[in-house]
Amino acid sequence: MVGAVLTQNTAWTNVERAIVNLKRARALSPAAIVHAHPRHLAAWLKPSGYFNVKARRLKALCRWVIEQGGVNKIARRETAELRAALLTVHGVGPETADDILLYSFKRPVFVIDAYTRRIFARLGLISGDEPYEVLRGLFERKFGTSVSRFNEYHALIVIHGKEICKKQPLCYRCCLSQQCPSVDLRESSGD
Repeated sequence: MVGAVLTQNTAWTNVERAIVNLKRARALSPAAIVHAHPRHLAAWLKPSGYFNVKARRLKALCRWVIEQGGVNKIARRETAELRAALLTVHGVGPETADDILLYSFKRPVFVIDAYTRRIFARLGLISGDEPYEVLRGLFERKFGTSVSRFNEYHALIVIHGKEICKKQPLCYRCCLSQQCPSVDLRESSGD
């Protein structure tokens, strides 16, 4: 859950550094985060960027976890009810809630992120500006309800978005270039 909050607008490598800081400070628990001085928490989270905002969001999530009776009690809730509850927490939007549901609670929800929008828009399968819930529903209907499949597909999308289908895409290296209407093979480098 910590990772889901910290990964907002940053690379996972930065999140890992912040989590290492929390571990070193023995502050990687809901109670420790709630009781941490805001300045200390922000300093530990600094590698993840937007550290003051993320410190407030993380405190809000951890406070909510404690108020709900802890992770084990929360895990007993039905997926739709849990998702609705997560969305009431300060700083938890649909993508963060779905990230928590999929990776922390092993629920079959598909995470729609910037990589998903970019790749599937370039492939011409979506326009890219659809509302989050529309895209989530579309992916969930197409891919079924397998947690492991959602986990793997999302991971593959993230890898492809980071390494190939970047803001400036490396189309000449893309395994989808034959099917992609947005392909631009003009720039082939000596990779």
